[in-house]
Amino acid sequence: MSTTFTINGRSATVDADPGTPILWVLRDHLGLTGTKFGCGMAQCGACTVHLNGQPVRSCLTPISAAAGARVETIEAMADDRVGKMVEAAWVRNDVAQCGYCQSGQVMSATALLQRVKQPTDAQIDEAMAGNLCRCGTYQRVRAAIKDAAASLA
Repeated sequence: MSTTFTINGRSATVDADPGTPILWVLRDHLGLTGTKFGCGMAQCGACTVHLNGQPVRSCLTPISAAAGARVETIEAMADDRVGKMVEAAWVRNDVAQCGYCQSGQVMSATALLQRVKQPTDAQIDEAMAGNLCRCGTYQRVRAAIKDAAASLA
């Protein structure tokens, strides 16, 4: 079955079972490999993408949910004002160690800063709660989000 949606600002139509997770459509059908498979149970956040501006776990969200919708991935963040600032803050604050979770972390942080210009620690913790980092860079993640918020102000 065909599903048409907007991916990173461009229209796309894919022929996939409606229950196929967005993650696998991105990776296997569209060649967008920046979104990572982590746990497959929507618990780690490595697969986070934006669906109509909201962060979702693409490993369990079916492609049918994207029909007629906007999907943004980590590949689009370099062209997004907020995403670009988040990525730059990530580098300045030396957030990444192994880097595997970072695309999901950046997507969740970008969604937060698109909604809340100067988030509190509690708002940051809430927005980032579903993003796990095996390297334990949580303090640097928080610092980078505050850095990006200051850059955007």
